[in-house]
Amino acid sequence: MRWIIIIGVLLLQVSCASEKEKKDSSGNNNVILETRDSIPEITFSKTIHDFGKIIQGEVVGTNFTFTNTGNSNLLVLDASASCGCTVPKWSKEPVSPGNKGTLEVIFDSSGREGKQNKSITVRTNTSDQYIVLYITAEVETEK
Repeated sequence: MRWIIIIGVLLLQVSCASEKEKKDSSGNNNVILETRDSIPEITFSKTIHDFGKIIQGEVVGTNFTFTNTGNSNLLVLDASASCGCTVPKWSKEPVSPGNKGTLEVIFDSSGREGKQNKSITVRTNTSDQYIVLYITAEVETEK
């Protein structure tokens, strides 16, 4: 019984602390709403790029352009490819609301043959956090 009372008191204290955090200096509950509205959003102009037919050994690249359609600075925190033959590069600088950024993807077709499908997972500070981009190519050997 004593534990139930202690747990109840602790929950009440946590609940009260949360209520205090929600109020700004004037006593209004606007702080949480402003924080929720201040989330960056990323919108890519394309999420798939097809290099078409390329000759084995060619190194090709493309840029994935994105816009920060949110209300606070957007950060691309990380980008990783599904294969070592694909290398993503991006700026570590924040992208302010309304501005554009690019993520460059380089694909090295050395040692590859036939249809290639690669993915690049992009981690951001948006509410969705992860976006997956795709590249494809048809790698042909020289005849």
